[in-house]
Amino acid sequence: MLHILLVFSPLLGSVIAGLFGRLIGARAAQLVTVALMGVSAIAAVIGLSYIGTEPFTVPLFTWAVVDGFQVEWALRVDSLSTVMMFVVAGISFLIHVYSIGYMADDPGVARFFSYLSFFTFAMLMLVTADNLIQLYFGWEGVGVASYLLIGFWYTRASACSAAIKAFVVNRVGDFGLALGLAATYFAFDSVRFDDIFAAATELAGTRLAVFGAEFDTLTLIALLLFVGAIGKSAQLPLHTWLPDAMEGPTPVSALIHAATMVTAGVFLVARFSPLFEYTPEALAVVTFIGATTAFFAASVGPTQNDIKRVIAYSTCSQLGYMFAAAGVGAYAIAIFHLFTHAFFKALLFLGAGSVIHALHHEQDMWRMGGLWRKMPITYATMWIGTLALVGFPLTAGYFSKDAIIEATWVADSAFAGYAFWLLLISAVLTAFYSGRLMFLTFHGRPRVPELAAHAHESPPVMTVPLLVLAVGALVAGFAGLSMIAPEGEFWGPAIFTRSDNEVLAAIEEVPALVKWSPTLAMALGLALAWLFYIKAPELPGRLAQAFAPLYRFLFRKWYFDELYDALFVRPAFALARALWQGFDVAVIDRFGPDGVAAATLTATRRMVRLQTGYLYHYAFAMLVGVVVLVSWYLIVVRP
Repeated sequence: MLHILLVFSPLLGSVIAGLFGRLIGARAAQLVTVALMGVSAIAAVIGLSYIGTEPFTVPLFTWAVVDGFQVEWALRVDSLSTVMMFVVAGISFLIHVYSIGYMADDPGVARFFSYLSFFTFAMLMLVTADNLIQLYFGWEGVGVASYLLIGFWYTRASACSAAIKAFVVNRVGDFGLALGLAATYFAFDSVRFDDIFAAATELAGTRLAVFGAEFDTLTLIALLLFVGAIGKSAQLPLHTWLPDAMEGPTPVSALIHAATMVTAGVFLVARFSPLFEYTPEALAVVTFIGATTAFFAASVGPTQNDIKRVIAYSTCSQLGYMFAAAGVGAYAIAIFHLFTHAFFKALLFLGAGSVIHALHHEQDMWRMGGLWRKMPITYATMWIGTLALVGFPLTAGYFSKDAIIEATWVADSAFAGYAFWLLLISAVLTAFYSGRLMFLTFHGRPRVPELAAHAHESPPVMTVPLLVLAVGALVAGFAGLSMIAPEGEFWGPAIFTRSDNEVLAAIEEVPALVKWSPTLAMALGLALAWLFYIKAPELPGRLAQAFAPLYRFLFRKWYFDELYDALFVRPAFALARALWQGFDVAVIDRFGPDGVAAATLTATRRMVRLQTGYLYHYAFAMLVGVVVLVSWYLIVVRP
């Protein structure tokens, strides 16, 4: 009953707010969804007691029966799903509470809360899935909810475009996931996770024939599943939708980036660890993509001026860290960083929303400055979130992110060394752009005095969630240390590692220089940010001019959008125009329904001319007809 309440309370709130929001009023819709989300969060906290226990399922009903093929709808409860349920429900509840203040004046508030609760339900269904079909249901439910939330302000063309972009880009990843799920069923002849994971060792090293070509079975399945993870978690090259998703309301950004959609890919790799562990080729791809994405996003972050986009690229980069950890076999560390990241990333987004709310929806950091006196709670909590993000000692990120970098050092798998150096450089860049965000937003003099003059601290309904998340950003690292214990007792069978996978044990013996290197990188990045934006604020402009091509390359996000526009968008439009003019207009419109209609209209107009309305015309026509009929009878019928 506990887990049924946990998963389905948000759905009930979504239905009530969505179908009856106008009837009960916006305020009631808010209270109902927040209260039911609170029920889910409380159940998730109670559910933490199941960590380390034997996994079990909560059967709900039979979903489908087709010619002997039966799919049950059941909730899978183990350490992995329990941690994910706690993160999703807990963070979502705080975002729901925060949204009461942030969305107070929006006319579509009932619709917003309905979407927000549905988003949470879909993610909970995903992480509690017990089979491939249920997993795909939750996966696509998250995609639909993200489309609705990103395009919530549908009167804005930019919001509609961002929602469509997110939906289309994710279709690419979801197509790969669908193929991966189909290949899994084909190879294992089952959709149940227990059956699939139990048979993984038997299929290791086997071959699967696809269109005449043979592939390693587990490698093919793992790579196809990872394509889905790339799309949902915004990894290269399917990352372009994530920054544009900032067009949605700030609470949406916090929920997408901290607890729900983008974490689905990391969860997927961890859930299918029994398959990934037997395919080093797939793990090498995961490592390479993760490390490259972490560096890419970290290099773009320092050039962005929109406060939400900077944090968005930070999310993209931190997800790269998680995938790099999973790629070297440290799945537990990847989920540990997912756990800690949820607190400080939600804190940073909601803090940014507090700033935007105070500045009448201004998001350009160069129009801010000097806000710390007017927004002390937001200022203090955002510094806590920033220090956790950059890995300041004893904060949440210090434990999880440092563990990832150490894991890439000790691992002997492909691209582990490549990942170590890229992640270390990314740590410098992360500290730099994070310090830049704080210094530009809160320090110095107001660059637009008339805008700063009206700034004020947010109401308690917004600041209280910030304070709670700040506590999480400080203590989550201590609370989650048992997740990465070498014995692996925390996860039990929820995360599988082979007997020769000793990454968790090896990080205990890394050299001191390696252990301190992330902290030194963090200190260097923050020091550079202080130098550039406090001590010598003229330096950034000079460097941008001196290295103009490099600055443009980073500012334009490595030209990925322009590349995709040239490779896919323009050719698609050109093909569409050619088919429109060359086929629709020239063929269908000329000879198809439109052509028949035009010919009918022409014939009708000519026939209408025979209807003159004069009696003698009709009498003459009848006479002619009689003459013709008689002549035909005399000549043809009676010779």
